[in-house]
Parts: sequence; structure tokens; C-alpha cells
Amino acid sequence: MHDSDTIEDHLRAILRDVLGLDADRVQGFDSSTALFGSLPELDSMAVATLLTEIEDRFCIVIDDEDVDGEIFETLGSLAAFVASKLGA
Repeated sequence: MHDSDTIEDHLRAILRDVLGLDADRVQGFDSSTALFGSLPELDSMAVATLLTEIEDRFCIVIDDEDVDGEIFETLGSLAAFVASKLGA
């Protein structure tokens, strides 16, 4: 079982790895950190890679109909989405 802090920690690592972000910058992200539209590195192509990496690391399946813009609004909204897929 993942708690929200652990989920956010894993998501920070995924964002760092997939987007090539500086580790110190990503460590400063909290649940209210804006993502899509605020991080130039997070474009539509990066979203697809990010979703695949989230599926792999959390061992979940994300269906196309699960994905909308609100998921990537903030780190917190992304963590809440992952938590819901994990049944947490």
C-alpha cells in the first residue's frame, strides 16, 4: 500500500527521470506544484511517456478514458489519480 507522501516521492522521481529535470528542483515540488502548462518540459509527447512510466513503476493500467487534463494540473492531482488506481 502506498501513502500519498510515498506516491508523491515516486512521482517526483518519475518526473525527474522522464522530463530530465534537476533533482533539487523536483525535490521542491509539493502537492500544489502546477505541472501541465507550467513545466515547459511536460508537453503532450512527454505525457504519453510519463503515463507509461507511471504504469510500469506502480504496476497499474491507465486506460485512455481515465486520462484528462485535470490529472496533470498539480503534483497532488496526479498523486490522487495514482492513489485511486491503486485503490488507496
